[in-house]
Amino acid sequence: MNKEQTFTIFGGTGDLTFRKLIPALYNMAAAGNEQLNGRIVVIGRRDYTSESYRKLAGEWVEKFARLTYREEIYDKLAERIVYYRMDFTDEDEYRGLDAFYTEIGARAHIFYFAVAPRFFGTIVQGLKSVRGAGSGKVVIEKPFGENLLAAEELNVRMEAFFGPDHIYRIDHYLGKEMVRNIQTIRFANPIFSNIWDAGHIECIQISALEEVGVETRGGYYDHSGALKDMMQNHLFQILTIVAMERPEGPGVEEMHREQMKVLKALCMPEAAAGSMVLGQYGGYRKEQAVDENSATETYAALRLFVENDRWGGMPFYIRTGKKLRKREMQVAVVFKSPVPGVPQNILNIKIQPTEGVYLQFNIKRPGEADEIIQAKMDFCQSCSYINQMNTPEAYERLLGACIRGERSWFSQWDQIETSWKYVDAIREQYVSGSLPVYSYEPGTAGPEEADEMLRQHGHAWFD
Repeated sequence: MNKEQTFTIFGGTGDLTFRKLIPALYNMAAAGNEQLNGRIVVIGRRDYTSESYRKLAGEWVEKFARLTYREEIYDKLAERIVYYRMDFTDEDEYRGLDAFYTEIGARAHIFYFAVAPRFFGTIVQGLKSVRGAGSGKVVIEKPFGENLLAAEELNVRMEAFFGPDHIYRIDHYLGKEMVRNIQTIRFANPIFSNIWDAGHIECIQISALEEVGVETRGGYYDHSGALKDMMQNHLFQILTIVAMERPEGPGVEEMHREQMKVLKALCMPEAAAGSMVLGQYGGYRKEQAVDENSATETYAALRLFVENDRWGGMPFYIRTGKKLRKREMQVAVVFKSPVPGVPQNILNIKIQPTEGVYLQFNIKRPGEADEIIQAKMDFCQSCSYINQMNTPEAYERLLGACIRGERSWFSQWDQIETSWKYVDAIREQYVSGSLPVYSYEPGTAGPEEADEMLRQHGHAWFD
């Protein structure tokens, strides 16, 4: 690991940088886990000096950092922050960037593209004028292209310049504590690992629900929608972690191989009707930068099957949406009832905002009667102040992994490509079947049709 890597952020004046990246670097420094000693070069178009940018960034760190703001720690970090003003869409300006890197002695690079995906190719083209850039690492934010074709073209360009092993496609959900904990819960506990299959599980539900709407992202979101924004990257990644076989070893290739087996085993339904529900919250078309006739979905629910020896015939239900009644991300494992009428055991892995594990199981009611009642055990990991302080946030983990060259918890291109193809195909089924985008009221659970999709099969969403 080269600690003298220069960390460059394209889009250094955007919300992602202020709310996540700079606070993450501060948290790493405050926790004593800083693994980067080189310069932090922040690139933006606004007219800041390094001094004025450091002052502004300090205010955001104080507001958004996980760990308590301490001026002496931030000042030490800020000494390494340099603001470089340029228009990164102007290819000619990269020659000046090259000269600047030479001036500060930058030799090894990590580039973070904290900008819209339509600019990724432009930056790659410009970096061809920067000596040594092609041997560096690059971190890109989702979405990885606006559709499969755009994603493929972008991937070809980026792999040609950086090489496939130097591209880190960040999915911050994969850095969350309880997502990473799924493997431990599964594989380190025989009470679960021995019954983690279709023979013992009725269904598995993956939910990512949001209270907020599109806010200021209407222009982007109206060309994306819930399927592309959340389903084909974040939730399919979590699906693979829940469903995969135990990797044979700790390496990136072993984990990647098992995740790909799950994606390749995803069965395409004969028809989207009964397997997919799309919805749009009331008032979405009046949001800023949204087409007044938009049919973009802000809610999506799928009923999927992984056709392999472990999961054949058992449904996975996946849902995501905006402007719903609560913010929640979880994986609910609903076990089969041993006899009719006995309540089901449920394991609920809570990912956000609460982090922890909930288990619902059956016991005999105390007394003479043989009545069965439900007992509930709820472990809240994030409720402990000590746990909060000791648990790195997603961007801290993933930035550290990139610096060290660890790629296990980053999305790989063939995973992205396979997910794109599946989502594009099932969406085409939905559109060609003239199925509607159902309206739902803000603050509700989403369209009633999503509840009905489960009810037809004797299931219900676990809330």
